[in-house]
Amino acid sequence: MTRATRLGMAMLALMTTSADAAKVDWEAELQRCRALRESVAPLLQAGEGISAVGRSSRSVRRCIWIQRIAVRKKIPGAELW
Repeated sequence: MTRATRLGMAMLALMTTSADAAKVDWEAELQRCRALRESVAPLLQAGEGISAVGRSSRSVRRCIWIQRIAVRKKIPGAELW
């Protein structure tokens, strides 16, 4: 894969992410994050910090972001990790 192709894909991902921020299905995202939290709970209970778990998984980082935005916008059912 050429450098230009990778750069183009990264730019597309960034544009999609910023476009998606305005059209988030909050209920579905929060449900997905609850399920993900249940799956990483054993790691957290074993002493791994959320930052260590977050660095290892893109979906965890997205859920942390979703939760933070949902709490800021006062979406019902949102809670901080």
